Amino acid sequence: MSKITYRIVEHDGGWAYKLGDVFSETFPTHDLAARAARAVAAEQSVPGEVAYILYQDASGEWREEVARGDDRPSADVVDTSADPFRNG
Repeated sequence: MSKITYRIVEHDGGWAYKLGDVFSETFPTHDLAARAARAVAAEQSVPGEVAYILYQDASGEWREEVARGDDRPSADVVDTSADPFRNG
């Protein structure tokens, strides 16, 4: 099972959660961003249906894959802010 980590970070004048180099929408408070990250992380464990995926890779080649609905990753939320106990 793969593992992913969402990080709570300051972003664009507010707070966001981040996965890799991708940011969520910006939330006005730290608490709202943290709650949203926990909700998204919880959704990661919900099984889905089998899906067929067709995509173009970085070299321009078309790839086809089957995404099993039962191969969900384990997800964590890490707070990288200076004060993880802040309110808002």
